[in-house]
Amino acid sequence: MKNTPINQELVTKNLKRLRIEDAGNASIREIVALVNLIEEESPEKFIRMEMGVPGLPPASVGVEAEIAALKLGVASVYPMIDGIKPLKEEASRFVKLFMDIDVSPAGCIPTVGSMQGTYSALLVASNLDVKKDTVLFIDPGFPVQKQQMMVMGSKYESFDIFNYRGEKLREKLESFLSKGHISALIYSNPNNPSWICFTEDELQIIGEMANKYDVIVLEDLAYFAMDFRKDLFTPGNPPYQSTVARYTDRFVLFISSSKIFSYAGQRIGIMVISDALYNRDYEKLKTRFQSNSFGNTITLRVLYAISSGTSHSGQYALAAMFKAANDGQFNFVEDVKEYGEKAKIMKSLFVENGFEIVYGKDGDEPIADGFYFTIGYPGMTGGELLSRLLYYGISAITLKNTGSELEGLRACVSHVKRSQFDELEKRLKQFHADFS
Repeated sequence: MKNTPINQELVTKNLKRLRIEDAGNASIREIVALVNLIEEESPEKFIRMEMGVPGLPPASVGVEAEIAALKLGVASVYPMIDGIKPLKEEASRFVKLFMDIDVSPAGCIPTVGSMQGTYSALLVASNLDVKKDTVLFIDPGFPVQKQQMMVMGSKYESFDIFNYRGEKLREKLESFLSKGHISALIYSNPNNPSWICFTEDELQIIGEMANKYDVIVLEDLAYFAMDFRKDLFTPGNPPYQSTVARYTDRFVLFISSSKIFSYAGQRIGIMVISDALYNRDYEKLKTRFQSNSFGNTITLRVLYAISSGTSHSGQYALAAMFKAANDGQFNFVEDVKEYGEKAKIMKSLFVENGFEIVYGKDGDEPIADGFYFTIGYPGMTGGELLSRLLYYGISAITLKNTGSELEGLRACVSHVKRSQFDELEKRLKQFHADFS
């Protein structure tokens, strides 16, 4: 490497400073810290693709509703743990209008972002049956969810979906679930980091296997309706957001405000539990949590113990955003299409300069352009690629950190400005010239 955009000694010095022996094994937050330190000393700025955070202004309808709620004094009042009535009702309505799924307001529970929702559901799902003590991750996936399992001391297993698309998924799930030790399985759709979207056939397979083996499906919908290959903003009319909830009643859905409403800072999301699961009693819950039903354990035991509820004013914000979308007055999908448009351009820049898209298809259909995409470079592991790209002022995270068995990186488009595209192209051309 000669005359790279970022001083090589500067990169090496800060890797040592943060005690990062191998950038390929660094966590998302470690890469963020590394790039921050380098940028403090370097005149050149990074093309930052490591952090999956919104890059658009928050939805004004939410901001206005939250301000109004604060002025009314809700900040001094504890909210009900299971959520304020307007939010629960609008969430139930949102699920019906945008997913065509019927769920009672009782099962629509606000959480401190989907992170708290998944933690709570994973904790309860891991304690339903003495024999079922393991959660199955369909990878690649959000690394912090495995960290949640580590924190609570629970078991998990995983597999990479890459070689098990379509009907192959049934056999792979059977190989795990038939052992009788899996309590729940979890995945994101659209997927973080690969941006694959499960087909209806695959979701039906997951639902059928959950029914066969009495397993709970935890479906993370952080990027709700962001499969831009079809227009999913049609309240009450197809096409709807794809979901396993059409094929099983053993589900918990997580709908975040962070990406679709750009409301990440207020840490507000909704956990949607099917009516059948919410009201279902489990004998072990009585001994483990001194509770009975799945729903009561989630709300009156786990959420109460963790945070005693979710931001009161944030709930009013989310209720207003759901209501505006439900009424057809707020096209949140149109607002976030910018991510897909940027991804299309950025992917072409990488491919034109010798890179390849690692997860490239959903069945026979090219993968959508969205919040993330995956890249690899011939002859390099993901760790090697990341380590070298840092000298060119380009940051990302390795697929290895997401449970993928493939070599490459996850690139997030949200904080890459269009004004940086020319510089990105320049750096990629130099990288390709240096390593091709």
